[in-house]
Amino acid sequence: MINATDSPINWALLLYELDDAKEHIESLMSQMAEQGQIDEIDFKIQIAHVYAHLNRSWNTRNLADDTAEERSSAFPNDLEPI
Repeated sequence: MINATDSPINWALLLYELDDAKEHIESLMSQMAEQGQIDEIDFKIQIAHVYAHLNRSWNTRNLADDTAEERSSAFPNDLEPI
């Protein structure tokens, strides 16, 4: 797993992805609380956006070098949904 000392750029990117996921979840929850409902298509789009941030954070957790490698949004094959 990367860390802030050995891989500061990728660490910052990892934290960014998690922070962005948190912001989107908070925004979604606020929208749902205010409106008392949500369109299923809108919910699907917003949840997919959150998943993309979480998946990028998981899939890049071991990128030790600071290169601009492509960040995958596919659901990790080494993490079982619970």
